[in-house]
Amino acid sequence: MTLDEYNRFCASLPQATHVVQWGGAHVWKVGGKLFAIAGWSDGEELGVTFKCSPVAFDILSEQPGLRPAPYLASRGLKWIQRQSSETMDDDALRDYLSESYHLALRRLTKKQRRDLGLV
Repeated sequence: MTLDEYNRFCASLPQATHVVQWGGAHVWKVGGKLFAIAGWSDGEELGVTFKCSPVAFDILSEQPGLRPAPYLASRGLKWIQRQSSETMDDDALRDYLSESYHLALRRLTKKQRRDLGLV
């Protein structure tokens, strides 16, 4: 997944907002809640970081090309960083980004969701 493809996908999610921060990372939020980060990578492929369920975190953190997200996971948060497509292709990454969006959305109050037109 290229940075442009990542940004296009995240932009397609209702009421998602984009900001470049933290040293050039492309950060996506819904209602002010973070759901995706791209731009940090030790490899040739785009590093994409996303929130996931505790079960998915346990499974994904053991897969090649994936790791607990630096900084976020060290603070007990269930975030994974995809460093390569070795075990997670772009379609699966889109599914996890969508799930991350929905996890963030669920953390909004009913009023916040209503104000965003997401009820």
